[in-house]
Amino acid sequence: MSLNKYVNKIKLNSEMILSCKTYLFFSLCILILHLSSFSQGKIVSTHLTQKEIPKAIPYEGKFKNAIKWVDKSGENIVIITETGEYQSRTESNEDYRDAKLYAYHFSLKNNIFTQTWKIQDFIYACPVDIEAQFIPNTFQITDLNKNGIGEVWLMYKTVCHGDVSPSNMKIIMQEGSKKFAMRGRNRVEYGKGKFEGGEFTFDQAFLTGPSVFRDFAKALWNKNIMQVW
Repeated sequence: MSLNKYVNKIKLNSEMILSCKTYLFFSLCILILHLSSFSQGKIVSTHLTQKEIPKAIPYEGKFKNAIKWVDKSGENIVIITETGEYQSRTESNEDYRDAKLYAYHFSLKNNIFTQTWKIQDFIYACPVDIEAQFIPNTFQITDLNKNGIGEVWLMYKTVCHGDVSPSNMKIIMQEGSKKFAMRGRNRVEYGKGKFEGGEFTFDQAFLTGPSVFRDFAKALWNKNIMQVW
């Protein structure tokens, strides 16, 4: 090997080492910022594109959104997906269709993302209009009770109908391993000043949990209560 080639190889190796050190430094800084944020009652979350999801993470359905955050439990990712409507697997008639939606939570343990919970809902064998869809701009992470654990908020609607009746609507909030559910129907206007739907009920977890959870859920519900055609 000539002296010039040897010198160039040393330079290349030095640049690679410097690049790695720089990446590790910035990664450490980001982690420190996240830890500092949730220690002050705030959790910083980041939306991910489909390309940014680690390839080792499996999921069903078509990618809709994903959020990544760090809290007391470590690094977390939640992915939400929808199948859209497809030929029913329980009915031979082509007019019958199914639709599903999913939410997956993964936590980073020993440098491996492991699934810790999964939420799914569905409509089966629907011969008319079918929906199983997350409601836009409702998927988010909070820390309302300021305990350093991220609260995952999911809101979606499911329906099989051939008229202008309300859709089933749910808010699911997951804090660690604990699930909170708010169930009801959205509201439709079927004539001037005439409405149907909008009612809801809290499950026991919401009823016995912090009031700040119920207040946030009700505000989210009322903000998205009207059916958008």
